[in-house]
Amino acid sequence: MSGFSTLFRKEILRFWKVVYQTVAGPVISTVLYLLVFSNALQGRVEAFPGVAYTTFLVPGLVMMAMQQNSFANASSSLIQSKVTGNVVFILLPPLSVRDLFGAYVGAAMVRGLAVGLGVLAVTLFFSIPRFVAPLWALAFGLLGCAILGTMGLLAGIWAEKFDQMAAVQSFVIAPATFLAGVFYSVHSLPPFWQAVSHLNPFFYIVDGFRYGFVGVSDVPPLVSLAVVCATLAAVSTVALSMLKTGYKLRH
Repeated sequence: MSGFSTLFRKEILRFWKVVYQTVAGPVISTVLYLLVFSNALQGRVEAFPGVAYTTFLVPGLVMMAMQQNSFANASSSLIQSKVTGNVVFILLPPLSVRDLFGAYVGAAMVRGLAVGLGVLAVTLFFSIPRFVAPLWALAFGLLGCAILGTMGLLAGIWAEKFDQMAAVQSFVIAPATFLAGVFYSVHSLPPFWQAVSHLNPFFYIVDGFRYGFVGVSDVPPLVSLAVVCATLAAVSTVALSMLKTGYKLRH
């Protein structure tokens, strides 16, 4: 068994052994969002012409859950290893930078996709998804999980204490998620916040993913795809560089 597959398996087992906390919990909390917002706003808000609010909301919530859990998986694994001192057992074996990167980000994607499929399965009781362009939904789902998994890896490398990780989640990930158009179309925002949203890569992930379900979006899906791919390339380059230099890992 190669070093990559061993570390990848270890990361999968790490979250799967507490699946009720790492998968079932996020599914239930996301469905609660759906219950509250769909009952409060269904029939009162029309984000896109001819698209019911619940139909609009479901893809956004699925992607939100996938993003948050992909980030949480990679970041929590690294910060726990650093705080407990177990990170040395990852750095000592002859693992390449690409092995480390692939295992952490790959496992984060698996957890994100597991949570997303769980949320989607439960939401079938509320709204049957259209899947107008399923390949677009799949592409943005995979890319979104990869980006957030890589960002989780970056945060895990940078943070030295749990409170620093909590700060990243509270002041970076949460605001970016809620400004991504999960609960609303950004066209309904004032001009200033529209401009802010269009600078947010999370917006393009959610918008492109939603296009795969309902066939309409705030920006063309090809534009979203270009931004998302550029974002993934940027964060991956930074993460690989940090792993190569051993930033806050080896010294």
